[in-house]
Amino acid sequence: MKRILKLKLHWQIFIAMIIGTITGIIFQSVYSGKPEGVVFTIIISIGTIFIRLLRMVIVPLVFTSITAGVASVGSGKALGRLTVKSFSYYIVTSLIAIIIGLVLANLLKPGVGAHIPVSGAFNKDSLQAPNSPLDILIDTIPTNPVEAMVRFDMMGIIFFSIMLGYGITKVKPEIGEPVKQLFNSGFDIMMAITESIIKLAPLGVFGLITKAVSTAGIDLFKDLALYILTVSAGLTIHLFIVMPAVIFILTGYNPYLHFKAMWPMIITAFTTSSSNATLPVTMQCVEKNVGVSNKISSFVLPLGATVNMNGTALYECAGVIFISQVLGLHLTVSQQIIIVLTALLAAIGCAGIPAAGVVMIFVVTQAVGFKDADVALIIGTMLAVDRPLDMYRTVLNVFGDSVGAVVVAKSEGETNFYQNIK
Repeated sequence: MKRILKLKLHWQIFIAMIIGTITGIIFQSVYSGKPEGVVFTIIISIGTIFIRLLRMVIVPLVFTSITAGVASVGSGKALGRLTVKSFSYYIVTSLIAIIIGLVLANLLKPGVGAHIPVSGAFNKDSLQAPNSPLDILIDTIPTNPVEAMVRFDMMGIIFFSIMLGYGITKVKPEIGEPVKQLFNSGFDIMMAITESIIKLAPLGVFGLITKAVSTAGIDLFKDLALYILTVSAGLTIHLFIVMPAVIFILTGYNPYLHFKAMWPMIITAFTTSSSNATLPVTMQCVEKNVGVSNKISSFVLPLGATVNMNGTALYECAGVIFISQVLGLHLTVSQQIIIVLTALLAAIGCAGIPAAGVVMIFVVTQAVGFKDADVALIIGTMLAVDRPLDMYRTVLNVFGDSVGAVVVAKSEGETNFYQNIK
């Protein structure tokens, strides 16, 4: 047991998945697909507790993260110019990633025919779509921010957080600075709590997989194969086609040089699954290997580690489409627009730590109208195979940040790039 606890988290999750699968098979064979008893109740309760802990941190994590991120931008013409360029790049590339995930999920239909159990009967009539895209924009503005938090209105929370962060930058420093530090501290605290909860993932996966396998059988993992392929294909397209195109079109440099310059960062991101943990390596590669000035990298990269999550945005969009297909729901155009917008905003508010995308996918499902009882087991099952996908999308997240630094630096007149790359 001590040796298992010393293993890295992804190995613990993998072992928990195996144990949960075996336990689920045993319960299924003993109780003929309808498991019951005190032991079974305790095991599945562990999974339920884990999901509730994840949901517990969503509102404060998003609120503090976005507010602190916007407030840290500051003011001034030069800073304002960098901000506009950076955010324009982040939004455009994230939207491209989301659209790739949306298209692939609709084309490949990974959730159609997948037999993943849900808690209770799913009622399609419980989902309410807005009448028009304009309603989506109107609904993002909360009439009462506190009520939005109580009702778990994530679009409203995100909008208010952005406005609050902007307001902090517009007041006198002696007023705004303490508030900004408060939100920075709050975000650090929430990240620490989130990391602690994610460390419980092996237990949560054990409980969720046990319940899923005991009711659906071993064929459950076959049903996830096309989902894994869909997300992986989307990440590959964005990393090896979209990003090189962005480098070549906006800077004129050979994308291969950038991949070569970023190799230490890519390895670090893949092994840590954390944008925040990779940030020091990213800054070193961008400054030393690429040649971007510290003035640009020190602004664009930390901001990107907070708000630019191309891989996470793609994953959340494809993941929610997958969930809807598992539930047998055909999403309307309005509902898919909600997914696109919320996935973008959720990616902005996503913490740069391992498996944070799993936490934030609840934001998107809530915006569409799914209840926890509808999606908890599905997301828990997705979490069981999420480790390699998490590693891959983290690479895309930080690679997108590095490309953004080069693009912004080029637009600011810097041109002495890749001189140290042979």
